[in-house]
Amino acid sequence: MKRVFQVTKYQGDTAITIPPFFQNAGRGTGRIWGEGTANPQPIVINWPGLNDKEKISLIPTLSTTDDWILLTHPQGASNKSQPPLVESQRIARADGKCSRYKGWWWEGKDELATHSMTTEVWISTRGRIPEGTQIAIQEALGEENTKDNPSFRKEDLEEIHRSSTEAGLLGIYNFPGSVYATDCSNNKGVMGAVFFQLDEQRGSCCQLGRGEEGNSSNRPELGAACLALEDSKRQQERKPVILLSDSAFFLSSSQKWTGEGKSPSMYGNPDADIMRDIVHLLRERIDQGLLTILIKIKAHHGDPLNELGDRWAGEGRQSENIRWSLPTNRPIFYINSPVHYNSNNGAY
Repeated sequence: MKRVFQVTKYQGDTAITIPPFFQNAGRGTGRIWGEGTANPQPIVINWPGLNDKEKISLIPTLSTTDDWILLTHPQGASNKSQPPLVESQRIARADGKCSRYKGWWWEGKDELATHSMTTEVWISTRGRIPEGTQIAIQEALGEENTKDNPSFRKEDLEEIHRSSTEAGLLGIYNFPGSVYATDCSNNKGVMGAVFFQLDEQRGSCCQLGRGEEGNSSNRPELGAACLALEDSKRQQERKPVILLSDSAFFLSSSQKWTGEGKSPSMYGNPDADIMRDIVHLLRERIDQGLLTILIKIKAHHGDPLNELGDRWAGEGRQSENIRWSLPTNRPIFYINSPVHYNSNNGAY
């Protein structure tokens, strides 16, 4: 949307939910950020994100300019298109997942949603856009992916936004080494592990074995961390490493093996096969004098690095690269039918 008219301003929503890559943002005549200008700027407008008074204040500008693009939803049970303005033409309409849940940034629910509503895109009747751009907008509206991909472009506004995120405030984007963001996926007993490497904008993943012996998110979280440490070992130039994880379990498990006077044991650890590899890799880095920093970061709260790792996580469950699959030879019991308890006689 931003590229259609080289848009510099966004109208609608709140300061927290407005996309951060616009130079100016506001609601009606009010300014949320940016600098006021004497002449109207190219605008993207989220029409439902404005109240009636704010919409009315914009109509004179929209009636006399042709470099705006407006998103809205059809009103009424018929779902029939209704031009938001007399001087508007519809260029796209679809039912894809192109909205976020209300309060996602607070609840950590970052999936995309349709809200059971059709989304439409309108421009001025005097406006003209290339056919290829119109097709791209239509495809974006009809997207069925449950999550969008964070942008890592080098524009000033995006770099400023990233510097204000959790990772940015920790100075991670200026770290003189390799930065890895790890994540995992566990669905119906199939576990996947993944990492994203910031410096080279790449990632890798694997599927974890032994799901038939029981599974949890702890095992693939350990697997993701181990994949990242293995990747850092393969690099020709060995560097300091920051490893970001949204798993408190991984950090607490690793901490047991650091410091003097500790004598932990792998006995009874259900994921000892992975933990043993992690400890070996960490000790090897220590012997070589290489700095390794493990950081816990919040999940699903909009941090770009964590979100990029999360987008890759589902790929791990589909991967043909299966790791840590040797059985422990522990007995496995299966129950083929549900067990019912009779409260009257205390029998099963």
